Amino acid sequence: MSSRILLVEDEPGLIMTLSDLLSEAGHEVETARDGEAGLAKASEGRFDLIVLDVMLPKMTGFEVCRRLRESGADFAILMLTARSALGDRVGGLQIGADDYLTKPFEPPELLARVQALLRRVGKENRLGITAFRFADVVVDFERAELLKNGQPVSLAGKEFQLLRYLIDNRRRVVTREELLTNVWEYSGDVASRTLDVHIAWLRQKLEANPQSPRHIHTVRGTGYRFSP
Repeated sequence: MSSRILLVEDEPGLIMTLSDLLSEAGHEVETARDGEAGLAKASEGRFDLIVLDVMLPKMTGFEVCRRLRESGADFAILMLTARSALGDRVGGLQIGADDYLTKPFEPPELLARVQALLRRVGKENRLGITAFRFADVVVDFERAELLKNGQPVSLAGKEFQLLRYLIDNRRRVVTREELLTNVWEYSGDVASRTLDVHIAWLRQKLEANPQSPRHIHTVRGTGYRFSP
């Protein structure tokens, strides 16, 4: 199954080599050549994994990683470092990187680490989660509790179920029919307008600007997509 990978690297030769390597392995690859561009692309939430160099123009890989994790990004991050110093490795892991690889490295080792991280992400997404954080929202599904800016927010049972389904399928477009089937156990007496109303309620409670949502997006003619 093809995965979406963002490569953030400033060495032209390495960009070409790694892009070809990952594409030949069946992945969709996009690239960015500095930290600011990498952060902007990664923040769109369209990727399964980011291969992130530590030393980048405009913004270091450490800063990119830190800001992504603070924003609630939950994709895998593999950091590349030109030094084998313990401080670089530990520092990257402490701010949210999932793995690191020291340059120079052999292509098979990079592919092995990428595949291992993608398997881990896929397994976590299939199993679902019991708690999740994005922006200023923390939701605990086991306790049916939600905090926004540290303050409790009341959600009805179906709102919790809908939010959980969207989060469990984050970054993927979920069709209206899929939501009605899995959240409402759709039957003829459930109007699709019910879904629109519940989405509107969630946006009112969770989004900073419900009219221009950052997290619960409408995909016209299809359904919705949740972006952390």
